[in-house]
Amino acid sequence: MEKEFVSLLNRHPGILYKVCSLYCKARDDRNDLFQEIVLQLWKAYPTFKNESAVTTWMYRIALNTAISNFRKKSGKPQPVSFSDLDFQIPDLKEDTSDEEISLLYASIEQLSPVEKAVISLYLDDRSYDEMATILGISKSNVGVKLNRIKTKLEKLIKSTTR
Repeated sequence: MEKEFVSLLNRHPGILYKVCSLYCKARDDRNDLFQEIVLQLWKAYPTFKNESAVTTWMYRIALNTAISNFRKKSGKPQPVSFSDLDFQIPDLKEDTSDEEISLLYASIEQLSPVEKAVISLYLDDRSYDEMATILGISKSNVGVKLNRIKTKLEKLIKSTTR
């Protein structure tokens, strides 16, 4: 079972790194969160029944762990700095400038932890069904949240460019 688990982690490391980068700015915090996510995955692995895709299961545990960890910390949330390497955004036009991408990431930094999770899954090209399973909400709620987040991002971007 241990070899299967390690193999699973080695096949999908990007999920864990992406979630850690989304919720933690400092390298040490990212490493701590990574270890906590791996621990939670290990605890849950014996009960994984292959009823959903393994990546869906991993995302759900990783995001729940990251959001729980984020909420436990006291004080105001610290903004997370994104680099162009953190996300591969599939539906951006090729003529999108680095400045526009930076503006998008700066706007994402201002979202709540749950909003970051939703937009992260959307940018990772996950289906509404998979997003609903990962987030533990209905498919229609995913659509509502995503539309609200897009509107919020548009406003943030417009206010920054003025």
